[in-house]
Amino acid sequence: MAERPDLRSRARDLISMWPQFMHHDPVCNAYFGRVRDELPHLQFFAWDDERDEVVAEANAVPTVWDGKPGTLPEEGLDAILEDSLSESAPVPNVLCALQIVISSEYQGRGLSIRLISRMAELGGLQGYELLIAPVRPSLKNQYPLAPIDRYVDWRRGDGTHLDPWLRTHERFGGEILKIAPRSMTIPGTIAEWEDWAEMVFPETGSYVVPGALEPVEIDREADQGLYVEPNVWMRHRL
Repeated sequence: MAERPDLRSRARDLISMWPQFMHHDPVCNAYFGRVRDELPHLQFFAWDDERDEVVAEANAVPTVWDGKPGTLPEEGLDAILEDSLSESAPVPNVLCALQIVISSEYQGRGLSIRLISRMAELGGLQGYELLIAPVRPSLKNQYPLAPIDRYVDWRRGDGTHLDPWLRTHERFGGEILKIAPRSMTIPGTIAEWEDWAEMVFPETGSYVVPGALEPVEIDREADQGLYVEPNVWMRHRL
């Protein structure tokens, strides 16, 4: 991204890969622009020369971690963004992946492994020995009622992970360390949530929303909807 800042505007279509509600995490909205502006050397795109278009984007930030799984923040992505961009942030010693988003037409072609590999390479070039990531399990939205701590243990008959994105990380040597139960927190009014989910919430309760990994909690009296997304902390040794 540092070499081709002009591609940022051409990557905007990739955000449509996420459910609408994912665009409304207050922490992400406050900090993600700074990630691209202040750390362009750690952000990159995949480009299709023939079609002249951006087909994937990967983002990462340097952060500090003592190597103990228990100290990884339960607030996952939100915590990493706030901590790594704080003016009082300590000297970083690891690279943390924030997201890898791939155009639907290019999924299943091995591009994900290449992007993880490139991110690991960038971490090594910066002198880091570890790449960590609060990984969003890509199949969890099909099992929104399953507790994340059980889902993370689900395996296929060949021993590989049931979840395709967790499986991809493991294929590249990633290790599951712990759950980040509150990696993203997305509040909104009832009207906002009905717009984002394209659903009606007639009464207070828990609702399964398309694309959400966990139910959305609706409180009619308080005029509030709240989605708290779990991610899975993983580690790659560089």
